[in-house]
Amino acid sequence: MDAVARDTKHQGEHADRGAGPDNTETITFDLAETGGVRSLNAELHRPTSKSYAVQNPAGAHAIAAGIDADIAVDVHGHAGYYCAGMNDGGTVTVHGNAGTGVAENMMSGTVRVTGDASQSAGATAHGGLLIIEGSASMRCGISMKGVDIVVGGSVGSMSAFMAQAGRMVVCGDAGDGLGDSIYEARLYVRGTVGTLGADCIEKPMRDEHRAELAELLADAGLPHDPAEFRRYGSGRALYHFTSEHSGSY
Repeated sequence: MDAVARDTKHQGEHADRGAGPDNTETITFDLAETGGVRSLNAELHRPTSKSYAVQNPAGAHAIAAGIDADIAVDVHGHAGYYCAGMNDGGTVTVHGNAGTGVAENMMSGTVRVTGDASQSAGATAHGGLLIIEGSASMRCGISMKGVDIVVGGSVGSMSAFMAQAGRMVVCGDAGDGLGDSIYEARLYVRGTVGTLGADCIEKPMRDEHRAELAELLADAGLPHDPAEFRRYGSGRALYHFTSEHSGSY
């Protein structure tokens, strides 16, 4: 059986990629039979199609990391660490759970996890949209720098720690230390918050916030009413360390 199975005959396997691939057939990689993630990512970094399917991922690490093209990748099963890390323009869907650091340092594009995500989901991400249909563990959105993160369930402790920019939507509950040392990210939580982190405060929900929240929920395919959410952000008191604030950190 061929290591890489094509749903239809692939024409021009190594065609000029200057404008990106024009081929729309789905190329299937079975990680149980191929050279593994290295072979998969080598193809995704110089894609010959706009559509890929990954079978039998079996929790392998770094699946679909480093994509920088407008391609779609469907991972059928659970992914390990850093799935879709550094994504820049791709659409990656994990039909299962994802390990630590899914969509870490994403620049643009969309990453969707249909199950749950482990810790540090979306860490340091600068842009794009990360959707976790289930729940996310601790440090979700740590040091986020412009990404939008929508979590259908709950998030663990220290989520949005040092979050600099972007929006995070939590449709369930948030653990302790939410938004600790936050800068200018906007946080929306539908459920309860364990405790707020240093310099994270509740803020009023205005029409502009309800409008952007409604858009994010629609993009994620979630039916919730924006009126059910509360907004949190920076109190702007701890941007710079001073000795008189040392007890607040």
